[in-house]
Amino acid sequence: MNILIFGGTGLVGSLLSEFFSKSHQVKVFGRGVYQDEKIILDSLEWSDVFIQLSGATINKRWTEEYKKELHSSRIDTNKLISKIYKQVNNKPKVIFASAVGWYPESNCLKPLDESQKEPDNDFLSNLSVQWEQVAKDISSDVLIFRFGVVLSKNGGALGEMLPFYRLGLGGPVASGNQCFPWVHHKDLCRAFEMAIDKDWKGVFNLTSPGFLPQKDFGKALARVLRRPFIIPTFEWQLKMLFGEGASVLLKSLAVQPERLIKENFVFTYPEINEALEDIFN
Repeated sequence: MNILIFGGTGLVGSLLSEFFSKSHQVKVFGRGVYQDEKIILDSLEWSDVFIQLSGATINKRWTEEYKKELHSSRIDTNKLISKIYKQVNNKPKVIFASAVGWYPESNCLKPLDESQKEPDNDFLSNLSVQWEQVAKDISSDVLIFRFGVVLSKNGGALGEMLPFYRLGLGGPVASGNQCFPWVHHKDLCRAFEMAIDKDWKGVFNLTSPGFLPQKDFGKALARVLRRPFIIPTFEWQLKMLFGEGASVLLKSLAVQPERLIKENFVFTYPEINEALEDIFN
């Protein structure tokens, strides 16, 4: 197949590009593609599958100006794609990446799944709601994956944690009790592959069933790196560094991949210890 990836220069795009290039034709674009509508149109015409990942990173301090960039990079760009997609003769399958930040807070004992009808009402949730609505405007058959934290030592949240943990500076974030939704990068790629093969539609949580409190994740990471886990990061420190963006680290999200399980998707790495052992050994 011909697989088109926008936002393909980030962690997930790089993972998917490498994975699918082994057996398919893959084209990858960064956010610069939105400067040329003809390239977008020609690329969509070429593709059998269109994977939309692009958007400014949430792992920065959220000033009012940066919140506008977060919005524009997700909403305005996809309104442009929606307009161009209507001109495409051979319309590709559309897959959008959203985030588990859509969900209201929950603890690990009471996980939420795709049957949850009401999102949260914070900035990230509202952004996810708008992002998903634009995706549905592009294609009524769109597949929306709500990602947890993608675990890979090559980047993303785990890549940012590693320098601190390797220096022995790992510890609980705030209380450490907030539920931590994650997925191993290999399971993520396999889920995309199965989604294309089975032509899934609608919303799927792309998270491991082995969600756990942040402090337990941190202990597992410290153990596999053979480092201590003792130095806490306090809520006030996070808010000083990230402003409102600290909510990404403080929000407790227990998210169950119910639809993946019902589709008989088998996680190779359902538990955190074996996932981290594979990544680092």
